[in-house]
Amino acid sequence: MSDLSVNKGQPNMSGFVVPVVGGLGLILGFLTGNVVGAPLVGLLLGAVIGAVLAVVLNRMVPNKAMGRWAVILGFAVIGFLFGGLGGAVGGALIGAIISWFAYWIGRGTYRKSVPIYYTSGQTLWWNSFLFVCGAIFVFLITPILVVLPLSFNAEDFFTFTPEMLRLDPEGYSLKHYRDFFQTDDWQLALKNSLVIAPIATIISVSLGTLAAIGLSQSHVPFRRPIMAILISPMIVPLIISATGMFFFYSTLGNFLEGSLGMSKSLVGYIKVILAHAVLGIPFVIITVTATLVGFDRSLTRAAANMGADPVTTFFRVQMPLILPGVISGGLFAFITSFDEVVVVLFVGSAAQKTLPWQMFIGLREQISPTILAVATILVVISIGLLATVELLRRRSERLRGMSPG
Repeated sequence: MSDLSVNKGQPNMSGFVVPVVGGLGLILGFLTGNVVGAPLVGLLLGAVIGAVLAVVLNRMVPNKAMGRWAVILGFAVIGFLFGGLGGAVGGALIGAIISWFAYWIGRGTYRKSVPIYYTSGQTLWWNSFLFVCGAIFVFLITPILVVLPLSFNAEDFFTFTPEMLRLDPEGYSLKHYRDFFQTDDWQLALKNSLVIAPIATIISVSLGTLAAIGLSQSHVPFRRPIMAILISPMIVPLIISATGMFFFYSTLGNFLEGSLGMSKSLVGYIKVILAHAVLGIPFVIITVTATLVGFDRSLTRAAANMGADPVTTFFRVQMPLILPGVISGGLFAFITSFDEVVVVLFVGSAAQKTLPWQMFIGLREQISPTILAVATILVVISIGLLATVELLRRRSERLRGMSPG
């Protein structure tokens, strides 16, 4: 039997538990040492503390709850002594992580989530895979988590102030949110985004749904090449698409202004809306096509046999069943339009300035911390929309008799 398991199914303390927990302590100590400016000292202390905790918790503190709370409180006290309230929170978090890990490794809990017949190597691979997935998730979500507290900074800085790190209430303020709601430039950008994104979404949903339904028919020739062309805007680099749209919509704008007499401002909105619709159509096509995979074609034939015309069949039979996919595609199209900045820089003008464009100006031309508040608002909106997409996906699978998992 390898070091992963010994007598009575308990892991080998000196050969496995202590080195592994010490390794985690080494990583956490290195990160903590970087914060205080002494990474090597933190690395060594972290390794030693991790190894000691592995032995003490598993050999001397059989009560898991008591052991974990003791470590959390101890680390919180140490953090408070060196960094105030903010240090206490960080210390408590580190204590919670390392105490959980020490018990998880020391008591062999890591084997409970894998089949009993797994070898040591398979068990290691299984848990390593879970940790890698968790690390990727942290890597993706950390930039967003950093922005959220920074948006409440009381100073005009893009970094955490000492007051914020100490969790001092004076270091936090809603001034950037007030600036967003009280500044004309930001309100104009918000108004433009709320006008452009919904109209572009309606166009994307209408054209994308019709295209998906048409391309789902087996008798349509050249379906694959047409599908490739329709979803190309999400494959081709955005800067190339934006350059092509600039030349195409410039000619269209000249025609609308010169031949139809439209105002320059209205033409600008039309160009931006159409450009955003082009970017949103591929998302609608993909989501609706995925929904149509499980659609029962006999339902439309039965409706036709009962005398329903194609329009009635579509709205009364087909649309209710593919509606989750249509709404999901519409939400993705809305997010794409609401967050897009490159195309609007090429196609639009100052009158069509959207929120992302204003954020770009606030970062490039004049450093404005208000963009942190706007970014937080956009993150909350995006999370809400993605949660809606997930709920619709589950509803669609239930309607199709599939398991939501």
